[in-house]
Amino acid sequence: MSTNKQQIELQKEMGPNWFASVMGTGIIANAAVGLPFIGKDLIGFATVVWLIAFAMLIVMTIIKSYQTITKPHIIKRQFNDPVMSQFFGAPPMAFLTVAGGTLLLGPHVLGQSLALNIAWPLFWIGTISGIITAIIIPYRLFTHNEVHDDAAFGGWLMPVVPPMVSATIGSMFLSHMAHSAAQQTLLYGMYACFGMSLMASVIIITLIWSRLAHSGTSGSARVPTLWIVLGPLGQSITAAGCLGTAAMFTVNEPIASAMNVMSILYGVPIWGFAMLWFCVAALLTLRAMRRKMPFALTWWAFTFPVGTCVTGTTQLALHTGLPAFQWASIILFAFLILAWVTAALGTFKGFKHGKIFNNPTSVVHIKSKKGNN
Repeated sequence: MSTNKQQIELQKEMGPNWFASVMGTGIIANAAVGLPFIGKDLIGFATVVWLIAFAMLIVMTIIKSYQTITKPHIIKRQFNDPVMSQFFGAPPMAFLTVAGGTLLLGPHVLGQSLALNIAWPLFWIGTISGIITAIIIPYRLFTHNEVHDDAAFGGWLMPVVPPMVSATIGSMFLSHMAHSAAQQTLLYGMYACFGMSLMASVIIITLIWSRLAHSGTSGSARVPTLWIVLGPLGQSITAAGCLGTAAMFTVNEPIASAMNVMSILYGVPIWGFAMLWFCVAALLTLRAMRRKMPFALTWWAFTFPVGTCVTGTTQLALHTGLPAFQWASIILFAFLILAWVTAALGTFKGFKHGKIFNNPTSVVHIKSKKGNN
């Protein structure tokens, strides 16, 4: 009897990975409004998408909070799960994504003042919880879990990417601050978040490449997590561009120009690697689909990371003025829409059949270390 009750409970729980759908939806709005040529024409569309993402964030936060209060053992088990725990980076990024949308599109609906008053708390909730996640989850991975040589997967990036998203969104607040030490402190703080996430991501991406070379892919629903690699790549290009622009009115020369130039000197080479990984991930995904890869919430990994490539490419278009980057951003945006539709349809079917609520534990060759609880 107790076993059946546990199975029913597992089918009705919501994990932190659900917030990836908020990220994947919100990034469409944020990316659309900045597109070259057509961005201004998409403000209405982007506003609707932002409102949907905002509503999703509110609903999921309420449900997850209620679940945590009434059934704390669920979140404890998720936190101790070596796979699910990695996705605790999703809620902070969901808050940050919606905060960015509130800054970009909120004024059209709420007015400038109210939009700022809403965006600031969202930003700080996402930033503080994201930094905590970036520290605690890797610490648990190092001390609580016994990791095999072929355990690295894209999900390891989830807890360390939030500070990079903070770097991007934080730069957007600088134009709303008075020229002061606080404004400059936020700028340098966002650059620190940039480095915090970048170095950790480089290490993890290297481990993922090594795992693929030595062990290949599982062909399972874990394959879409390879797209998460695009997240820190595209987001770092976006952050470098936004911070460089903000530096021009935040700090004095020659530092301001140096920071602005960094957006190109850093962004273009990283964009090149992002496109390389884009092609590799696409080939591996097509290979897995031919082998009948099942749907899972990991399919939302197709959305937000691709969205960061759109915003990153848009920043390069703004800083270089090159038509190549302008059209590339539009093409990537079209792919983002296709990825979102694919993930959304799979989620809808999962709702219909009830399978989407299953506890998404997967085998990645990680187990708890003896003597640690």
